[in-house]
Amino acid sequence: MAAMSPSTTHPHHPQRILIILGHPSAGSLCAGLADAYAQGARDSGAQVRTLRLGELEFDPLLRAGYRQDQPLEPDLQQAQADILWASHLAWVYPTWWGGLPALLKGFIDRIFLPGFAFKYRKGSMLWDRLLAGRTADLLVSMDPPPWYYRWLAHMPGHHQMRRAILEFSGIRPVRIHSFGPVLGADAARRQQWLEQAQAAGRRTAARPVKAAT
Repeated sequence: MAAMSPSTTHPHHPQRILIILGHPSAGSLCAGLADAYAQGARDSGAQVRTLRLGELEFDPLLRAGYRQDQPLEPDLQQAQADILWASHLAWVYPTWWGGLPALLKGFIDRIFLPGFAFKYRKGSMLWDRLLAGRTADLLVSMDPPPWYYRWLAHMPGHHQMRRAILEFSGIRPVRIHSFGPVLGADAARRQQWLEQAQAAGRRTAARPVKAAT
């Protein structure tokens, strides 16, 4: 499927925001962050859709790599259509073992395919970024303090998501919001994070959007 990208800036078009919840549990902090972000965006006039990966039916394994086609399940076909619709992607997920949850990584493996997210040029190591024109937020929860993840762990999950996946596909800028330490956080702290997520949704909705071509 050939990707379409937004082009010219149009301040009067509402943001089209796709929220992708990468935590499999509907009762998680991440689910709350996703709902808060959606509320803030809607309150500021954005059009919002949400993909809850834990509710989708798909095989998260790219079983043959790119050597042969693996037909997309209906939920993944719709996910690709939602990404093409969106002007902004908000990814909400926890940090597990320093990186992405397996469900989220499998989702990306299955749909960020050649011809959809990127395309290598013939006879070259260069590539076309087929999702260019879109922007993204990462709302990422973690057990350690964000400063520890940044300075001592060197943010492997952030780098993978921002640089190796989204920017590789043309999605930029990618703004990162880290929420932690989740371990031991009380109700007041969690409420503060929900308010921060809602504010992030409002800010995104207020930014000019590029009209789709």
